[in-house]
Amino acid sequence: MSTSSQGELVIKLIALHTRIQRQLARPLSGHGISLTEFLVLRQLHQAPDKKLRRIDLAEQVGLSASGVTRLLNPMQKVGLVSKEEVARDARVSLVTLTSAGENVFKDASTSFNHVALSIMEPIASKDQSNLHKIADLLL
Repeated sequence: MSTSSQGELVIKLIALHTRIQRQLARPLSGHGISLTEFLVLRQLHQAPDKKLRRIDLAEQVGLSASGVTRLLNPMQKVGLVSKEEVARDARVSLVTLTSAGENVFKDASTSFNHVALSIMEPIASKDQSNLHKIADLLL
C-alpha cells in the first residue's frame, strides 16, 4: 500500500471516529454524560473494587493528568464518582465509582450498546471479527 493510500486510510478512520462520537453524543447526553465521562465510568466499573488511581484512569481514557482532573471535578459534584486520598502517599488519589455512578453507567450502557449495534449492523459477523483483530493490532 502506498504512503498516500495509508494517509487516506487514516483520514477515513478519523472521519469514522468523528461520526461514531456524534452518533453516541445524543443518547449519552440523555443520561447526563458525555462520551468521555461514559468511558471514565466504564473503566471504573471494570476496575477492582471500582477504584483506580487518577493517573491510571487518565491514561486509560486518553487524557492528561490535568485533563482527567477537570473532567472528574463536575462528576464528583453530581455524585458519579468520589475521590479519596491514599494515606501512604499524599501525591496519589483514588477515584471511586459511586452507586449513583454505577446506575448511570448501567443505564447509559444500554444506549451505548444500541448505538454500537446500529453502527456495526451493516458489517458481516466475520468482517466484524476481522475488524476487532485489526483494532487490537493498532491499539
